[in-house]
Amino acid sequence: MKHLYNISIFHLELAFKVLSWFNDKIKRGLEGRKHSLEIIESKISKDDNVIWMHAASLGEYEQGLPVLEKLKEKYPNHKVLVTFFSPSGYENVVKKNKEDILCYLPFDKKNTISEFVKAVKPEIFFTVKYDFWYHLLDELKKNGAKVFVVSALFYDKQVYFKPQGKWFVNELKKNVDWIFHQTEKSFSLAQRIGLTKGSVSGDTRFDRVKQIKNRNNSVEFIDEFKADKKLLVFGSSWEAEEKIARILSEKLENFKMIIAPHDLKRVQNLKQIFSSAILYSEIAKSQNRKTENEAILQLNDFTTTQILIIDSIGLLSKLYSYADIAIVGGGFHDKGLHNILEAATFGIPVLFGNQYKKNPEADGLIAQNGGKSFTKEESAADFVLELTKNSILLNEMSQNAEKFVHTQPNSSELILKKILE
Repeated sequence: MKHLYNISIFHLELAFKVLSWFNDKIKRGLEGRKHSLEIIESKISKDDNVIWMHAASLGEYEQGLPVLEKLKEKYPNHKVLVTFFSPSGYENVVKKNKEDILCYLPFDKKNTISEFVKAVKPEIFFTVKYDFWYHLLDELKKNGAKVFVVSALFYDKQVYFKPQGKWFVNELKKNVDWIFHQTEKSFSLAQRIGLTKGSVSGDTRFDRVKQIKNRNNSVEFIDEFKADKKLLVFGSSWEAEEKIARILSEKLENFKMIIAPHDLKRVQNLKQIFSSAILYSEIAKSQNRKTENEAILQLNDFTTTQILIIDSIGLLSKLYSYADIAIVGGGFHDKGLHNILEAATFGIPVLFGNQYKKNPEADGLIAQNGGKSFTKEESAADFVLELTKNSILLNEMSQNAEKFVHTQPNSSELILKKILE
């Protein structure tokens, strides 16, 4: 099976090289990997103590960040390395993280990974959720690292629960010191296949969104846009959520809408669909005009429009603080539900599609009656209309959403305690 694994890694790298001719994102990730070892060798010496976090993408980075921050507090003189598999993670984080060492994780080929791990030689390593690589884990243990999995989420359709995955389970047993599970179900499944070195610590994303609520969440011009109206925020929207927005734009009264698409390439399509909408960049530019009268005129236009389209990155989690209702994208197809906790932490009802198998927090929020899922866009639109007319239900769901988030255990504290044993 190890031979087949090595073949699969060879084909993975080959696929990246072929697809890079057609996909700029894949090309950037491939080019970035060429410099990973060079970055490590220029910033880490053999005498450095290193904490290493690996995150597949941006969501996993946010999930692991509370643990990483606590480790940095405990070991202020350690260097910190964060590796990514996806460009969407690396490119977003590298813009705002100037303290840590950031690079792509090389493809999991034995010689490449062996050289990389020896150059880092971390004291503590942890990966987030379920991004496991055989040679990486093997080399980490050979080099004396303590190896952990944070916010692990096992589910029964993973390869580990099939005959062909047994060999990898044995590698996890051998090379991972402890697995911190999000849920009791994940813990139980891991126990069933012999991964007994673990415990249930909860989801570290709850810690992260609690931090988000307590920071400064102001976004320029949003108070003026919202004025005295209610606000509906579409976060990380896809076509399905935009369909809901179209329906509601014709029916909502005394409500404003903010649409933040999952991909900024959608912005021009949205501008065509909602011809009267204003782009966030337009109002920002208007306030930099030379004459005060022009700026005031544009601001007045801005405050009377119904729909604002966000064409900037990094604002969404703050925008939820202004919302009265949130609709989070990704749940009406199998691409994956986006982060609903960033909205729920502000105490607002969170609505989404019903395809979220890998998001146990969605079931928890629904059970708490702080959120609701739908199979059809029309049903979601109808429910929004019901919420706008029923203040008692709106307030009840808002309180339930906030309670759901802020009564969760402090997962990162539990994890830190175990790591330091």
